[in-house]
Amino acid sequence: MSNNVWPDWPDGVERRVLATVDSTNEEARRIAPGLLGPTWILAHQQTAGRGRRGRAWADPEGHFSATLVMRPAEPPAQVALRSFVASLALYDAFVAATGHPSGLALKWPNDVLLNGGKVAGILLESAGLGGQVGHIAIGIGVNLIEAPTGAKIEPGAVAPVSLAGETGVQVTREEFLSLLAPAYARHEASFTTYGFAPIREAWLSRAARLGETITARTTRTEHVGRFETVDAEGNLVLSTAKSREVIPAAEIFF
Repeated sequence: MSNNVWPDWPDGVERRVLATVDSTNEEARRIAPGLLGPTWILAHQQTAGRGRRGRAWADPEGHFSATLVMRPAEPPAQVALRSFVASLALYDAFVAATGHPSGLALKWPNDVLLNGGKVAGILLESAGLGGQVGHIAIGIGVNLIEAPTGAKIEPGAVAPVSLAGETGVQVTREEFLSLLAPAYARHEASFTTYGFAPIREAWLSRAARLGETITARTTRTEHVGRFETVDAEGNLVLSTAKSREVIPAAEIFF
């Protein structure tokens, strides 16, 4: 890549690169009150990173940990759809890094797969203000060089993989952010201009196991059915033996 690591950085977007931080999402929460515009926070090391449902998030060698923090204008339900925006941006960043889309797929609701393994995950967190979203933090973790080892994986869950391990392509954290930030800006512009419909269509065209039988597990129930679609609200839609089920939140297993 070019020695100038930020050649296509989007206008109006700030960036902060930190040597170490507890969590980029926590840093996003701290700086949110003083934001002048959307801001990317990139950390070379997280000491207390976390994933969905409060799970610990491992930072193996060369791990990419970053958060985009912004003050959105939409209602909370619309704001949450930015997980799909971020998924598409990650997909584009991987294509830019490797030169092709081979092996890439998007796993509902917020993972990126490479050759069937999890290479990236997204964590959305927000804070309310008067019934609206005061800020949203879009946390992104990517296994650039190594995948976490020794982690307990639930039966049926996808194993972690790394970009370098699967493709041989090695990029630095800064180089990956230089690909991700402009990709996100493009999809964000589409989202704010045209709404969720084109984002949804693009996401579905890259969806893992669309049309196949999958298992969706919530904290209380398990649903097995054909992955029919994602609806206009971002919900998973399964065709099961009993009915057509709409599921707003779950863990997906293949």
